[in-house]
Amino acid sequence: MTSKYQYIIIGSGIIGLAIARELKKTQPNAKILIIDKEKKEAAHASGRNSGVLHAGFYYAADSFKAQFTVEGNKALKQYCKEKNISVNACGKLVVANDEEELAGLYELEKRGRRNGSNVEMMSEAQACEIDPNVKTYKKALYSPDTASVDPVEVCRALKEDLIQAGVAFQFDSKYLHRCGSHGIQTTTGDFQADKIINCSGLYAEKIANDFGFGQRYTIIPFKGLYLKYTKNKTDVKINIYPVPNLKNPFLGVHFTKTVHGDIKIGPTAIPAFWRENYEGLDNFKVDELTQIVWQEAKLFLTNAFGFRNLAIEEMKKYRKAYFVGLAQKMVRHIDPQGFTEFTRPGIRAQLLDKKHMKLVQDFVVEGDATSIHILNAVSPAFTCSFPFAEYVAKKYLDV
Repeated sequence: MTSKYQYIIIGSGIIGLAIARELKKTQPNAKILIIDKEKKEAAHASGRNSGVLHAGFYYAADSFKAQFTVEGNKALKQYCKEKNISVNACGKLVVANDEEELAGLYELEKRGRRNGSNVEMMSEAQACEIDPNVKTYKKALYSPDTASVDPVEVCRALKEDLIQAGVAFQFDSKYLHRCGSHGIQTTTGDFQADKIINCSGLYAEKIANDFGFGQRYTIIPFKGLYLKYTKNKTDVKINIYPVPNLKNPFLGVHFTKTVHGDIKIGPTAIPAFWRENYEGLDNFKVDELTQIVWQEAKLFLTNAFGFRNLAIEEMKKYRKAYFVGLAQKMVRHIDPQGFTEFTRPGIRAQLLDKKHMKLVQDFVVEGDATSIHILNAVSPAFTCSFPFAEYVAKKYLDV
């Protein structure tokens, strides 16, 4: 027997949970089912990210990221306050190495002010008053609103809220294929809904293809590794970031202060060979290997958007001394021997536009009256989740 719902959400990451929350706010009696192939919520990017709540100064003014990050930062902090979830409101300093990067720092300040982000350009001496260990060239950009949370704890609280609101969850339930215009088949049975909402991250475009969407895109997975500093929690007091290359969606190796005050450096953005290529041969799928390596080979040979340079640079980060050396440029002193362990790896589900052979830097949503597909929801999607969910609900779900 097929179970019928108003909404079925595929994926219990932060975006799927936030959309369900928004639907329940506006339609308290809506019958909603969230399915996930894993045993619990936030098993992938939503539970493996840095937990940084970004402040919205990296992004072009006409982007969804610029539209949602500042508001999302405030909304998640408020949610954490209501739920008594810890927030480390330590802030962030973005530092420069030379004149070229100094120009990049001013561009970030310009973007931040345009986006409504609270940013302040300050001298190196002023930056050192915030963190005496920071090192920069002439200036640093200060973001007091950047903070850190435990993303697993946030997603767990959201799931508990949704259960109390009457949302059903079906874990260990893998999407298999579409059944007619309103149905899906999973490993735990068939389900129907007025609207199907695809928030499946690494598999978003695959599921979208079943519904006739996402044809011009494919996912290229990038592996993110962090190195933890176990010597102490005091050598770095604030998030310290380099000036990023704004032509790609990665922010470079940086210091993160976790919600518990730990220090870690990362992440890498190493091209992965299959979608859940976390460690060893975990979750190996030969069809994914073939398809992804083929795409990566084309990108490497043509050096589209500088992919060859990026891949070579990122592979160097498997060498611990090189990885630590990048972080050392941003501080006056740090003990290289203090970095003793890698944290749990994550995979970034990065959308590739196959027609133009470039990485998509903003959120992408496609859909119709029966299905909605969140095709690209990369960093800072965690920070943006609440206002992004509101946008999706209003624009695509008529609520």
